[in-house]
Amino acid sequence: MTSISISDNSSNFSGNSRSALKKRTLLFRYLAEINLIFGIWYLQWRITHSINYDALWISIPLLIAEIYSYFGGLMFVIGLWRPLVRQIKSIDQMTPLLPRSDWPTVDVFVTCYNEPPEIVEETAKAALVMDYPPTKLRVFVLDDGNSADMRAMTERLCIQDLQSPKLQLEAERIDAEHSYLLERLKQLENLTPNTQAAEQWLQASSSSEPVTEFVQSLRSLILWLSPADQSISDSPVKTLRDRLITERKALKEAIRKKELELVELARFRYIARPKQSGVAHHAKAGNLNYAIFSGETLGQFILTLDADHIPKPQFLKRVLPYFYTYNLFTGKYEPNKIAFVQTPQDFYNIPPGDPFGHQAHLFYGPLQQGKDGMNAAFYTGTDAILRREALISVGLQYFADEYAKDEKSLNEFHLIGGISSNSITEDMNTAMRLHGAGWKSIYHHELLAEGLAPDDLSSTLKQRLRWAQGTIQVLLRENPLTKPGLTFWQRLHYFKTMYSYFSGFATLVFISCPIIYFFTDIVPVKTYGSDFALHFFPAFIINRLTFIVATWGIPAREIWRAEQYAIALFPLFIQAVLSVFFGSKLKFQVTPKQRQSGVYLQLVWPQLLIFFLTILGILWSLYRFAIGNLNNPLIHLINGAWAIYNLLLLSAIIRASVWQPPKEDAMMGG
Repeated sequence: MTSISISDNSSNFSGNSRSALKKRTLLFRYLAEINLIFGIWYLQWRITHSINYDALWISIPLLIAEIYSYFGGLMFVIGLWRPLVRQIKSIDQMTPLLPRSDWPTVDVFVTCYNEPPEIVEETAKAALVMDYPPTKLRVFVLDDGNSADMRAMTERLCIQDLQSPKLQLEAERIDAEHSYLLERLKQLENLTPNTQAAEQWLQASSSSEPVTEFVQSLRSLILWLSPADQSISDSPVKTLRDRLITERKALKEAIRKKELELVELARFRYIARPKQSGVAHHAKAGNLNYAIFSGETLGQFILTLDADHIPKPQFLKRVLPYFYTYNLFTGKYEPNKIAFVQTPQDFYNIPPGDPFGHQAHLFYGPLQQGKDGMNAAFYTGTDAILRREALISVGLQYFADEYAKDEKSLNEFHLIGGISSNSITEDMNTAMRLHGAGWKSIYHHELLAEGLAPDDLSSTLKQRLRWAQGTIQVLLRENPLTKPGLTFWQRLHYFKTMYSYFSGFATLVFISCPIIYFFTDIVPVKTYGSDFALHFFPAFIINRLTFIVATWGIPAREIWRAEQYAIALFPLFIQAVLSVFFGSKLKFQVTPKQRQSGVYLQLVWPQLLIFFLTILGILWSLYRFAIGNLNNPLIHLINGAWAIYNLLLLSAIIRASVWQPPKEDAMMGG
């Protein structure tokens, strides 16, 4: 597994944070400009000189697919125009120092739904031992499955946490402070004089030396009670009486707070929302929103973790400084407009070769860094910290809009008032709403948590389908191109992601063309001669060079696997588009965290069909060549190379459908 970290974790720089353009960005820009120019040159030639008017039924779809791909590439390179590499000092190394008493409170939300309790327990344990003051950290298991086993695990782990040395030390500290306050209150009660008698005695006495000494003693006692307040009225006894009343109230309030602190040391808690039958539950968004509005969670910041994503001890210290800016005029740290900070997702269970294409160092790297450079970093649901104020303020604004349309939505206030419930990809939609409201985002490129990736094709396809359907859902319901508040660059990044899921139709055209030619000799391009080579190959080569520079540092095998899945998932992308546009009821499906046994060839039958038709086409072409009945051998050779490239792309998902873990791994998993 490739480690992700910022390039330099040292604190040897002025200020608390800094950012710079990623290395080789200028080279990338230079190549990208050439790439776009050559692409336009190729398309101009295709439109004006190469359309086969005798076969418009295939020639036009291929041209449209190429134009679609060009605009996808255009948005890709623009999205990478300003990739940022950030450095940040940990919260305990900030200059000037931020006192620990001023560190913010954080709620950790571990979302789960029918996952095995032992998986959630590992995540919760790691969250509880994060390097952060225990009185400012709470961990909540948000169990949308309302499992008795999960509740029992939470209660057991809560008791273990209370018995930990860290919590025991905190309990002793709080108890000592509580005892001190009680003793001080007792002293005050004992010191309370009969102020009325003292006042009468002072009035009856002359200004003798004993009286003066008594008054001075009263003044000293008053100053002991309130050393910061030097003002004493003409009647020191009245002042004393007032100060005693004020001090008693303050002490009683302080004692109550210390008692509450002892209760609050139980910082690991369980929340399971009630679910009424026949009422929309809004899946993960509803689960999170219920926790936000249930009254149990009050942290200034919320760290969201999927059930299987285990945070590293330094997570909070490394990320929280982004949310504060030092004000030179006030000499204090103040909250800024950062709504969330997203960190990379990575996985600790990926098999050798990554058969399911889960490694995402391209997205959690150049793509997110490019988004970050344009204040458009995506929130991806886990391994991110959100500012509660931003989440609630924007969520309530959208809830008010919903309520204006339908007053019945008031019954769902606690489910739709924070995280967006408008799509089954609630994370991206929430980020878009926050950006539209003027909040900012950060992508912090340091691996601070690791999770479990699906390790069978069925679970993988279920996850990818949900991503695709939810993203297209957002396009139809909150089109970023027309959404108020977004900048041009933010619109571009959100629309680019949505645009990419329409690629299934273009892919179908690309992989069908060689097959059609093998069996019919019909070509969509009028000429495949030197004119074609002159326009196609320079554009293709510079395109690949641009991509190599953009993905520099990511293993070539991983990039190839990502390219394979981008093409091989074409039936899933087509299904996602059709299901959303034709109004199919979409359901949020939780990705299974345990391997689903079986062989899944039935799930890839479209890819298998294309694969075998391509092989048959190549064999038919070779047979015709062998018997001397092959027209235009050069065109057959070009289509043969195209077909072999398609086979290599499709082979990944076909192998994944029959992939099984090594026997020893399977036995350990069982």
